[in-house]
Amino acid sequence: MNINENISFSKGKNSIVKSDELQIVQDADRLDAMGAIGIARAFNYGGFKGREIYDPRAGYNAPPLLAQTSRNSASTVHHFYDKLLMLRDLMNTPTGRKLADERHNFMVRYLDQFFREWNPSE
Repeated sequence: MNINENISFSKGKNSIVKSDELQIVQDADRLDAMGAIGIARAFNYGGFKGREIYDPRAGYNAPPLLAQTSRNSASTVHHFYDKLLMLRDLMNTPTGRKLADERHNFMVRYLDQFFREWNPSE
């Protein structure tokens, strides 16, 4: 099995037999997209692509549903709901799951704070 061909988020949704090596590399790749560094990466990439920080007119699912993921999120904040908040549940290894829990919880706290600041009257 070629790890490079099977590491991506979209490939991770398929139920293929995974080697130990693939599981570890997939977890590492997913962990990079989570937590404080993942948040920084998401906004950096969103800015590079000209994506809005947040579009309040676009709806999102909380919690997100894997079947509704999209490569074209309405905004960077929507990308959290389209993909990033799902990564914790896709982890393969016990260590990956433990590390993902902390990073996932940080992203949830970040989004809570973001929305408090976005609309302070609510």
